[in-house]
Amino acid sequence: MIRKGNRLYTPNLVPGQRVYGEKLVRINGVEYREWNPYRSKLAAAILKGMKVNLNKNMTVLYLGAASGTTVSHVSDIVKKVYAVEFAYRPMRDLILLAKTRKNLMPILADASKPELYKDIDKPDFVYQDIAQPNQVEIFVRNMKYFNAPEGLLMVKARSIDVKADPRDVFKHVAKELIFKIEDQKRLEPYEKDHMAFLVKNI
Repeated sequence: MIRKGNRLYTPNLVPGQRVYGEKLVRINGVEYREWNPYRSKLAAAILKGMKVNLNKNMTVLYLGAASGTTVSHVSDIVKKVYAVEFAYRPMRDLILLAKTRKNLMPILADASKPELYKDIDKPDFVYQDIAQPNQVEIFVRNMKYFNAPEGLLMVKARSIDVKADPRDVFKHVAKELIFKIEDQKRLEPYEKDHMAFLVKNI
């Protein structure tokens, strides 16, 4: 992954392939995909200054994979991605994506029940983007179940409490997380009322 000003790029695992209409560019002879922070909360967090340690030796458990926009960029960077999604429609897109991205493993399952996918390789990193009221509980459960050393939780305040001030929701989330919070960033202007929590399991 490289950064040029306010733009991020990941080396394209499948040269010539676009996933969501993103721009392809060549940098020092290598094809890269532009990573849109308005389409990806992970890109937004990185551009806001969060130092997310993802590298080619890592296995990532991705919870709430949707149709694969951010997942595809993660697969550009790491060794293997287990992409958990509950809905059938986006799962079809993930399966199609996995036909060319051989390090992407789609899993149709409820992320609140990690025992359903217990046989995956131990993840080095858990990434979660699930807009449900119990999103923090789901993240904690997966981090504990797999004893993952690091994780990144994307919190959508309005999904937890639509009436509460997002600042109060984020304070409550920080208390609920039983891990060491390494960093936390609001995602404006890319996403409204969202915060990223980077944690270490110690």
